[in-house]
Amino acid sequence: MIIYKKGLLEKIKDWNDGTIYILTDFDKTITSNNSQSSWGFLKENDSIAPEYIKERNEMYNYYRPIELDTTIDEKIKANHMKKWWEDTINLFIKYKLSKQTLEEATKNPNFMEFREGAKEFLENMHKRNIPVIIISAGISNFIEEFLIKNNCNYDNIYIIANTLIFKDGVAKGITEEIIHSSNKDQIIFPKHIQETILNRPNVILMGDTITDANMTKNTKKHSLKIGFLDEKINENLENYQKKFDVICTNNTSYQTLAKEIKILKD
Repeated sequence: MIIYKKGLLEKIKDWNDGTIYILTDFDKTITSNNSQSSWGFLKENDSIAPEYIKERNEMYNYYRPIELDTTIDEKIKANHMKKWWEDTINLFIKYKLSKQTLEEATKNPNFMEFREGAKEFLENMHKRNIPVIIISAGISNFIEEFLIKNNCNYDNIYIIANTLIFKDGVAKGITEEIIHSSNKDQIIFPKHIQETILNRPNVILMGDTITDANMTKNTKKHSLKIGFLDEKINENLENYQKKFDVICTNNTSYQTLAKEIKILKD
C-alpha cells in the first residue's frame, strides 16, 4: 500500500530528468526488507568464533528496537546508534575479522537481495543520467561488491558509507567517522558530488528508518521524501506521515511506486 500527502503530484509536476537526483539509503531500501543487511554478514558464519555471533546478536536484539522506535528523542537515539556502531566495529577487531572472511561472504548468493524492482530502477536512473547518491550506515565494501556482482555499479551512483580497513588481512577499523542511522544529516558531500548535483534543484529522498528523512536537512533543494515502512506499521505510520511525503508499506516494489510517482517511471 502507498500513502501520499494531498497535493503531492502537483508539487512535482514540473520535475524532469535534468532537474532531479536521488538521495537514498541502501539496506532495506534498495534491498528488500527481508534481506540481510551489510552489517549482518557474520550473523551466521562458520569462519568466525561463535562468541562473536552471540555478542553480535545480543547487541542487535537490544539496539534494533531502539532504532525502530519513532517516539524516542532523536538526540537520545543518535547516542544509542553511535554506541551500537562503535561496539560492532570493536567486535570485528576483537575477533580479528579477516579480509578473506569478508570476501567470501560477498560471494554468498543469498547474502543480500534487491527490493523488487530496485535493480531495474537503478538501470533506469543510469539510462536517464540521473545521479543516485547512496548514504548508508552500512559497509561500503559490501554495497559496492553487491552492485558489481549484479552488474549495476554504474558511474552515476555515488556511495557514502562506512569502509572497513584491514592491516595484514585483519580488520582495524573504518576509514572515516562512523556513519550510523541517526547522523546522516551531518554528511558533507565531497566536491565532485556537489558539482554533479549543482544545477539539479530537486531531490527525491528514499529511506526506511524515520531518521532517513533528515538526510536533506542541510540542503536548499526541493525534496520529495519517500519512506519504506515495513515493520511495526500500525505503531509507526502516524510519525512516518509527519516526516515523509510518501509512505510505502508491506515491502512495496519499485514498480508499484513508479506507477504512483510517475517521475520514477521509465
